[in-house]
Amino acid sequence: MRIFDPHIHMTSRTTDDYEAMHQAGVRVVVEPAFWLGQPRTSPASFTDYFDSLLGWEPFRAAQYGIAHHCAIALNPKEANDPRCTPVLDLLPRYLLKDRVVAVGEIGYDSMTPAEDLALEHQLQLAADHGLPALVHTPHRDKPTGLRRTLDAVRASELPVERVLLDHLNETTVKEAKDSGSWLGFSVYPDTKMDEERMVAVIKAFGTEKVLVNSAADWGRSDPIKTRRVGDALLDAGFDEDDVDLVLWRNPVAFYGLSGRLALDVTAPDATHEGNSILRGGE
Repeated sequence: MRIFDPHIHMTSRTTDDYEAMHQAGVRVVVEPAFWLGQPRTSPASFTDYFDSLLGWEPFRAAQYGIAHHCAIALNPKEANDPRCTPVLDLLPRYLLKDRVVAVGEIGYDSMTPAEDLALEHQLQLAADHGLPALVHTPHRDKPTGLRRTLDAVRASELPVERVLLDHLNETTVKEAKDSGSWLGFSVYPDTKMDEERMVAVIKAFGTEKVLVNSAADWGRSDPIKTRRVGDALLDAGFDEDDVDLVLWRNPVAFYGLSGRLALDVTAPDATHEGNSILRGGE
């Protein structure tokens, strides 16, 4: 089983996780920019973070046979913090980089006016740079959040067919599918989808444009949830081609819209953005 995890925060994970992921079949990941768990206090902290997503993390992943790409953005939660919003002016520098295959995660957290502005701005950046967008739908009041998200996308210059609506569930999947977007599902303990619910959704709505991710981060999460979904689909009677479509060909097709996706494993050079990348933290 070959697996492409289209949304995982490896900055939060250990090298043991990379080992376990490779053993489970994971060969490619995309790491979207996200909230680190505590407030950032200046835009400068984003530059170090983005540089690590483009240099250190691909280097680390390559040691375990995994190709690492990223999505770059100001995430919805931090869009409400005026200390963070100046990073919007820095994003074009990063959106030109080869390993950046989308603008993301963008979207809504609390559905505030500040989030409206950040989403509008970053959808335009995606259109301007020829990149697809990974859009975080909110965890609270999901149907309202999805509709507000779709309104913003339709008002933008980015076609909805170049948008992955993530964190969908049973309450939002039909409307998202009807929109023509790509459909993202996070299989994450306690707070998002699980394997059984994921199988039920695919039985009801099919495999077309469906992407399954672990969204593994610093919280209680599991970086091989993608494999667990694949096994659950096979146990439920889906065939290997169905599983390959969901866990490999669909994410390849979506992120391939960037024109930058490379499925082979290559480590960055020993330096990136002027910073040394050293093995083992030396």
